[in-house]
Amino acid sequence: MQRSLKLYLPEWAQDWLDIIVPGLQILLILLTALLLQHLLRRLVSRASQHYALPHELLVPIKALLRWTIMVSALLLVLERLGMSATVLWTAFTGFATVAAVAFFAAWSVLSNLFCAFLIFTVGPFRVGDTIELLDTADKPGARGRVVDINLLYTTLEDSLGEGTGTLLQIPNALIFQRVVRRWKVGTQVPAAPPPPAL
Repeated sequence: MQRSLKLYLPEWAQDWLDIIVPGLQILLILLTALLLQHLLRRLVSRASQHYALPHELLVPIKALLRWTIMVSALLLVLERLGMSATVLWTAFTGFATVAAVAFFAAWSVLSNLFCAFLIFTVGPFRVGDTIELLDTADKPGARGRVVDINLLYTTLEDSLGEGTGTLLQIPNALIFQRVVRRWKVGTQVPAAPPPPAL
């Protein structure tokens, strides 16, 4: 392409051709990345409206998309600037390995994040529902009205505790390890059994 352009350009512009062509390619990569990021954000927003996904789930999805596109665009720009694809791939896989080790080190946090994703998508309960976590079906456990679901904890307003306003923060991973009894918003919740005497 540069040879064919050199035939039609004046003599003074031919010296700048080695700078202009990569510069235009880099500009095209960046514009494509911005356009792709904008389109994917709109697609995720429309999907969230259609499936009524909570905002807490959209934030990490949009961040993951943004960072994936930015890193990909950066790798393409570096390649256009003359870095070897082998060097880039080696650096990327080294970084990915370190990131994987860090993720395994924080396994409990990742487990809670994944369980939060499942709570948001599957919807075993919603904010406002009253739930009870049971070790077995015949033993009472933590019970309360769901007041918040975030990426790490589900917060219950305790209905078994003494006094009002007591909040229980239960890790999301623990919810998937227990039997959950659920009363939807607007249904009559039976009185909690008294705690066993010591």
